[in-house]
Amino acid sequence: MSPSRLTNPKVLGSLIAISAFFSLAGCKKTETPAADTASPAVAPARDTTPPAAAAAPAINDAQIAHIAVTADAVDSAAGELAKKKGSTKAVKSFGQTMVTDHGGVNKQAVALVTKLNVTPEDNDTSKQLKAGGDANLAKLETLSGAAFDKAYIDNEVAYHQAVLDAIDKTLIPNAKNAELKGLLEKVRPAFAAHLEHAKSIQATQSKTGA
Repeated sequence: MSPSRLTNPKVLGSLIAISAFFSLAGCKKTETPAADTASPAVAPARDTTPPAAAAAPAINDAQIAHIAVTADAVDSAAGELAKKKGSTKAVKSFGQTMVTDHGGVNKQAVALVTKLNVTPEDNDTSKQLKAGGDANLAKLETLSGAAFDKAYIDNEVAYHQAVLDAIDKTLIPNAKNAELKGLLEKVRPAFAAHLEHAKSIQATQSKTGA
């Protein structure tokens, strides 16, 4: 199996679900049924308003907290594997950074929800995210050397872009608690830095063929 397939529909689909899940309801209703040209011109007017509003389903703070914690846990687990199986210093170092940084974010998130007396609530998005992370780990376990390095970094680029999209389009806009929103805004630059770091490693791999 080509390592690049790790970022294709199954895995990447689960990752992008975190940013796309809450907008699907609206997107599915963008197509307007074709007009019935056979109907008489004097046919009674009918309500053409879509049966449901395009607004995305609501997401509460408890669900946002669970998504954030799951996102960090998924990437920490992949980082641990990269530390062990990476064949280059750059990949091993990136894996360690993911473990350290995402572990730190999780500690902040747990401390905050404890302070706010909020229990993170499992939801479809966090479940899909966890399932995608597990599938990614299972596939990475079958690879080694340069194939592992490329698959891991390709996935990290896609993953961090999806998480950033989720933070910007779903998590921050829907967070009601000011402290939770503040934490998301505080950690966003770290995710952006991780994305740029992963892209730089990806570019080097492309040039060297590693």
